Amino acid sequence: MKDWLTMTACDLGRGIGMGQIDPVDLTETYLSAIDDHPHRDRIYARVTHDRARAEAKAAQERAGLGLRRSLLDGVPISWKDLFDTAGIGTEAGSALLKDRVPDADALVLRNATALGTVCLGKTHMSELAFSGLGLNPITETPPCIHDEEAVPGGSSSGAGASVAWGLAAGGIGSDTGGSVRIPAAWNDLVGLKTTAGRLSLEGVVPLCLRFDTVGPLTRSVEDAAHMLALLEGGSPADLRGASLKGRRFADLQTIAQDDVRDAPRKAYDEAVAKIREAGAEIVPLEVPELADAMALTGTVYTTEAYGLWRDVIEANPEAMYPEILERFRIGKDISGPDYVAAWAKLKACRNAWDAATNGFDAVLAPTAPILPPNLDRLMNDHEYYVTENLLALRNTRIGNLLGLAALTLPTGTPSCGLMMLGFPRSEEVLLRLGSAVEAALA
Repeated sequence: MKDWLTMTACDLGRGIGMGQIDPVDLTETYLSAIDDHPHRDRIYARVTHDRARAEAKAAQERAGLGLRRSLLDGVPISWKDLFDTAGIGTEAGSALLKDRVPDADALVLRNATALGTVCLGKTHMSELAFSGLGLNPITETPPCIHDEEAVPGGSSSGAGASVAWGLAAGGIGSDTGGSVRIPAAWNDLVGLKTTAGRLSLEGVVPLCLRFDTVGPLTRSVEDAAHMLALLEGGSPADLRGASLKGRRFADLQTIAQDDVRDAPRKAYDEAVAKIREAGAEIVPLEVPELADAMALTGTVYTTEAYGLWRDVIEANPEAMYPEILERFRIGKDISGPDYVAAWAKLKACRNAWDAATNGFDAVLAPTAPILPPNLDRLMNDHEYYVTENLLALRNTRIGNLLGLAALTLPTGTPSCGLMMLGFPRSEEVLLRLGSAVEAALA
């Protein structure tokens, strides 16, 4: 049963379907692993024992009657602490929302529950989801799987840690600037950033509504495909027969290759070589307009974030970690006309990107140019915090600014991910490509 803690979610689901795994036993195995784990309270904000057991019992009964609702019916997963859970605290990693208890589940959680998944609990996250590091002195900072003294990536920090440490078969997070992909990359997982607007944000604590997206962190591309289907109540992408032969990828040069440190650089180059060996064509790509889009980050992100949270923040600013408070307040002095002009310019950049990438199946880049930074140094060195925080999200933010679907895959080098940028609402196509890339990298 210990093997259950490292199996993919889909393999667990197949085991349930064949009668080899009992959903109740599976859930109890995960709950025991969580409760016995030395990092339990650094990873989980709340463990929902009663809910998990009730959902597992229902899944057991459905399996016995041959009435399973999905491949993942009976599989236990974790949820980032910004997804509303009825009667269970949802605080988004912030003292500003202490003791907040919603009356209803978020719509994506309702969808996943209706298709049989088991909710293990709520995972820690960066405060109000506004950091890619995963550092949170207000609540907890989960450990990176490769270095307990390093941050795990954020803002879906606990989501990534829960899966990497064998405390959930999959984790559901959110991605506004890289918050699914960075913890996935730094913990050697698959992370899917969905297109903004594809999945419902009903019952999801917001950061920037025009950029917020929901997505899974998983052990395989197949798991990500099935979890996407669960979140929207649909059917998973067909990954059968996926191949890289004849595929054409762009190797993004603009910005994404700047200041990439040695380990991520080597891992990326080796991954690209394997994709080429598998039959794909890879072409270097420059998109000068991308620099213009990236320069708009401070305007389009912080203005909306501060606008949404201003009244709550300014009523109790002392409750916030100063670095996060400072980041929110950048939006304070940006004018309405500047915000509107920035969005007009960003739309022009998106058009330029679409023209430059037309004819490619996907665009490749290192997921992050850096490895997970040291926790203590981040806490005691402001300049280091600023530099690492900005670099952590730099490459992933490209996908958010341009409104794309994106996927990160482990390269085989610890904490180094390969990012694939697809087209808006192209998740099924991207997952199919990702399945072929996953096989090539293995």
